[in-house]
Amino acid sequence: MSSWPYTYALDGVAQKWRALAERRRAHFVELYDSGRWKRYYSEEQFINRMREAIRLTERWIEIAPRAADEVFAEQARAAAEMARRSAA
Repeated sequence: MSSWPYTYALDGVAQKWRALAERRRAHFVELYDSGRWKRYYSEEQFINRMREAIRLTERWIEIAPRAADEVFAEQARAAAEMARRSAA
């Protein structure tokens, strides 16, 4: 019973780390779109850092899913199933 507040607090911390990873990925996407990455990185460095940002974001999404993520995933599975049935 006493573990509930700790679990809730840890979930909040995990959500903050997920948000940070998502902001970092968005920053790299913005650097790429604007071309400013060339000022700060070589092409190889930028690609490596972009891949790392994407990998970490995907990992945090697995670690700390949001309730909405689960709903969207279920809707996507249902839509794919309907498309598969109607195509057959």
